Amino acid sequence: MPTPASLDVLPLSPGDRDAWDPLWQGYLDFYEHALPPRINDLTWARICDPAEPVGGLGAWADGTLVGICHHILHRSTWAEGTNCYLEDLFTSPSSRGRGVGRALIEATADAARKAGAEKLYWQTHADNSTARALYDRVARHEGFLVYERPLV
Repeated sequence: MPTPASLDVLPLSPGDRDAWDPLWQGYLDFYEHALPPRINDLTWARICDPAEPVGGLGAWADGTLVGICHHILHRSTWAEGTNCYLEDLFTSPSSRGRGVGRALIEATADAARKAGAEKLYWQTHADNSTARALYDRVARHEGFLVYERPLV
């Protein structure tokens, strides 16, 4: 299984779709959420479009995609520059606990910094204790709760 030293974290590219699909589906399954195929296609198109504020990184070990991370750069009313929202982070179950998530977070932070972002932030479910153990080591929880109101 991969270790951080054997990982290559690279931007996702159009030819990575077949490798991305099972990890994306695993992420959706983890959160017990289904999306129509057209939304999956749109998400992938946005990740691969350099004109979009959406980006994606993949962690590769021995030619196999073992983790994905998506982020969105956006303006803020609280900052002069942009912020980076790490929206999705998922590693294959067989790769967990081996530094893949941390490597993806660090690579996202580097990409955000290069894009001029002032802050990287994300959210997870309160019950996701495995992910929170990592997140508590690489960032600080500011105590905010997330409220969501569907508009459609």
